[in-house]
Order: sequence, then C-alpha cells, then structure tokens
Amino acid sequence: MSTQPSKNLETFPNPNPERDFVIRMRMPEFTCLCPKTGQPDFATLYLEYIPEALCVELKSLKLYLWSFRNEGAFHEAVTNRLLGDLAGATQPRFMRLTADWFVRGGIYTHVVAEHRAPGWTPQFDPPVNLPPANWDGFKNH
Repeated sequence: MSTQPSKNLETFPNPNPERDFVIRMRMPEFTCLCPKTGQPDFATLYLEYIPEALCVELKSLKLYLWSFRNEGAFHEAVTNRLLGDLAGATQPRFMRLTADWFVRGGIYTHVVAEHRAPGWTPQFDPPVNLPPANWDGFKNH
C-alpha cells in the first residue's frame, strides 16, 4: 500500500481571508475502537468552519482520520481530540465538529464540539441566520 495513515494535518492558504465563508464537510467513514470492548465504533463526522489564514488539505485529513482506526477512544474524547487537532492546525475563526455515532447497544451518541477564536465575531451585522445544513441522514436519530 503506497499510502499510510498519518497524524500530520497539512494546510494551504485561505484563498479569501478578507471575508467570512463557511466550509462544510461530511465524512461518513470514521472508525475507531471501543476502549472497553475493542469492537469497532463508526461515526459520520460533520465539520463546519470559517477559516482565518489556513484551510485543511483534504488528503491529509483523510489520512489523519484513518489513523484512528485501530485506536481505542470514548466518543466524547475522540470528538474533542479531533476538533482540537483540526483547530490547532488551521487556527480558524470558528469551527464546529459534530460526530454522529452509529447505534451501539440500542444507544445513538451525538457529540458536538466548537472552537471560536478569541474576540472573533461574525462579519454580518445583524448576523445572517442560515438554516442548518441539510446533511443526508443527519436527522435520522
């Protein structure tokens, strides 16, 4: 295999740093292991962010997410770790990561974590309230 998992998150310059714009990603294939049983846990991740100077490069993001496949982690811990690593690499104005975990023992877990840059406020006055993203399957649980 020519490509291997990696914890290295690469970035590229924001092409329009003068304005707020939202980048939304849906990542339906995140896996890690239950730290209690060792069984696989599956989640769809939803990332939304407003970049400052940097954007996350997609191939490195795929390899980064892949690197968790054989790691044990509680849903809450890994969601916050992912957000911390992504926000640390890109230093965005705003970032929200939602992890929609598949059913385990009859329980669905939905974890939302956010990052806001100190002092950042949206450029719109008054703020534009957009409807939530219409993610396929997002409201199934």
